[in-house]
Amino acid sequence: MRSHSLVPRLVTTAVVMVAIVLAVLPFHATLTVFVTQFVGHYTLLRLWKELLLVPLAAVAVYIGLTRPAIRQQVLGSKLFWLTITFSLVQAAWGILALLLGNITLKALGYGWVVDIRFLVFFVSAWVVGLASPKLARWWPFLVFIPAALVVLIGLLQYFILPYDVMKYLGYSSATIFPYEDINHSVQYIRVMSTLRGANPLGAYLVLVVCLWIAWAGRRFVKPVGRRSHQQLILSGLYGILGVLVLVLTFSRGAWIGLVVSVVVLAWLVRRHLPVRLVALVLAVLGVLTVGFALLAFVVRDPTVQNIVLHTQDHSAIATTSDAGHSSGLQMGLHDLLHEPLGRGPGTAGPASAYNTGHPVRIAENYIVQIGQETGWIGIALFIAILGTLAYMLYRRRRQTLPLGLLAALAGLTVVGLTSHVWADDTLAYVYWGLAGLACAMPITDNKKSAD
Repeated sequence: MRSHSLVPRLVTTAVVMVAIVLAVLPFHATLTVFVTQFVGHYTLLRLWKELLLVPLAAVAVYIGLTRPAIRQQVLGSKLFWLTITFSLVQAAWGILALLLGNITLKALGYGWVVDIRFLVFFVSAWVVGLASPKLARWWPFLVFIPAALVVLIGLLQYFILPYDVMKYLGYSSATIFPYEDINHSVQYIRVMSTLRGANPLGAYLVLVVCLWIAWAGRRFVKPVGRRSHQQLILSGLYGILGVLVLVLTFSRGAWIGLVVSVVVLAWLVRRHLPVRLVALVLAVLGVLTVGFALLAFVVRDPTVQNIVLHTQDHSAIATTSDAGHSSGLQMGLHDLLHEPLGRGPGTAGPASAYNTGHPVRIAENYIVQIGQETGWIGIALFIAILGTLAYMLYRRRRQTLPLGLLAALAGLTVVGLTSHVWADDTLAYVYWGLAGLACAMPITDNKKSAD
């Protein structure tokens, strides 16, 4: 009896914890930097969501043990066992790297956290979503309201506030630099809003815009009445401003990722839209993408070159961002060829900065980073996780959340080819938490779609 009365309270607690993580993570960087001014311990403060993840995972395990239907559904999924296998490989490779002296304990811990945390949150949110339908109803509020604040702050940063305004909130070279620019010129400021940088913001907005298109499209295909038209205008304004801030990040990877996501989304809903409309959207995206790229090469205007190429003729800097991407990728591929088993978690990517006595290895590619750490075995397992997740979302594509997540996954995978996309706190937790909720949704063939 005590167990039966305890589980509902634990489920409610877990729902609140998941909701807090999803709603607060877009402001995680700013909040931790701001609080650090008064209490210090920046690294410890950054781990608040990992500390919250420990009891959340424990509650998820308890729910699974006491709810046979949930336990059977999760344990019967290939995706669950892929995440377990990937985590075990991370653990084994990390311990071996520590014993061989390839890594420091701090770098190993950080590497484990970055590589595994979002998978733990995914499974936990999955279990919680199966135990309670509340988060499946709340997700638009948990995503779009925080994102609206992020977009608003981004617009203020670019058009109204001083370019280094974040220094008044504690941003510095010791935490997060107050601003990002192109070619070390404050004439070309990149919007970063409340995230850790412009590239993470761009990737986060790829997710938000995809979810917005899927959510708004389902509601406003056939607007009825004055209220619906007003909602349609406000929703359209929301999307336009979101895309504008994404553009102002000047993250070319995010631009391309958004185009890929929109194309995938159009293909997924092609049966519900006029063929001419889908063709027109794809044609316009293609022409704009190719035309803008050609413009940067043909036009010698410094502004165009900086925005598209992130460099310009007679630039004062010795190394362009493209050169940095290229050299990092080349070194990463070299490591994959010569060290097919990898060196262990924390020896590559952002965590490698803590690996004292060893070189920092930044491949600018998340898949390559996984390979540098856990070799081709790790790459195969992670690609299998992404593929299996995509399949599970595809089977639920008639519902709004899985539809938007599936399209976003395609774009974010492309973004990950030029950045350590899943190493960012905000995107990793928000996307994979929502993915867990989506996988908890039932598979339906009905024409009517749930929220």
